[in-house]
Amino acid sequence: SSSSSSSSSSITSSGVAMTKDDGLTEEERQTKLDKALKAMTAFSNKYIEQTETKYCTDKSVAAVVIKGLAEHKVTLGAPLCPCRFYDDKEKEVKDGYWNCPCVPMRERKECHCMLFLTDDNAFAGDETVGIEMC
Repeated sequence: SSSSSSSSSSITSSGVAMTKDDGLTEEERQTKLDKALKAMTAFSNKYIEQTETKYCTDKSVAAVVIKGLAEHKVTLGAPLCPCRFYDDKEKEVKDGYWNCPCVPMRERKECHCMLFLTDDNAFAGDETVGIEMC
């Protein structure tokens, strides 16, 4: 049996889910978020090189998706796809199917978020160089 300590969240007596960033000061949370944002940006830049995919011509798409991935990394402990709705995010993280890069991306180069686009996608940009996040 699995122990609750390995879970990314626990339920308080009031029934509210606690996330990995509960108990952090705003400054600590921002520091973790900045670190996760840098890590997810570096990952994404490397991934487009490795998979020969491209970012959307509208760079704000990549920026929003990467920010969502970073926030999930901080709150859930994994870069769960931010572009989908989940009844139970913690369960989805454990299942791993939608953790970036998700199974459809790894198997078929299909990115629901439009973060990683193939050449034949009308929205794929010309650049294969990475993006910089502020």
